[in-house]
Amino acid sequence: MAKRIAGIAYLFVDGTQYPLRGNFTVSPDAIERAGIAGQDSVHGYSETPRVPYISGDISLTEDISIETIRAVTNATVTAELANGKTYVLREAWCAAAMELNTRDGQTTVRFEGVSCDEM
Repeated sequence: MAKRIAGIAYLFVDGTQYPLRGNFTVSPDAIERAGIAGQDSVHGYSETPRVPYISGDISLTEDISIETIRAVTNATVTAELANGKTYVLREAWCAAAMELNTRDGQTTVRFEGVSCDEM
C-alpha cells in the first residue's frame, strides 16, 4: 500500500500559519556526535550540543511582515509534515538574516530554538 511520505507541509509560528513555499527542513537533533580515530583504531566519539532548527522558503504575500518575522523570539514554531509527523520547536527565535527574492516573491526563514520535539 502506497503512503504519502513527502509533499504537503505547514509552518506555524505561535499559531499563525505562514505561506510555505518549499525547501522546508526540520533539524530536531540537540546533539551531534563525531568519531574520534587514532592511528591504531577508532577510540570512540565526542558529543556536543547543537541548536535545533526549522527553516524554509515562504511566499511574500501581503500578509507577511519581514519586521514581524525578524522580531520573533521565545516563540513556538510548529512543522506539520506530509508523513503525519509534527515537530515543535520551543523557545525559538528568527536566526538568519533574510534576503527577499523579488523575482520569485519569496524569502528563506530560519528559526532556531532550545529544543525540538517530535509529536
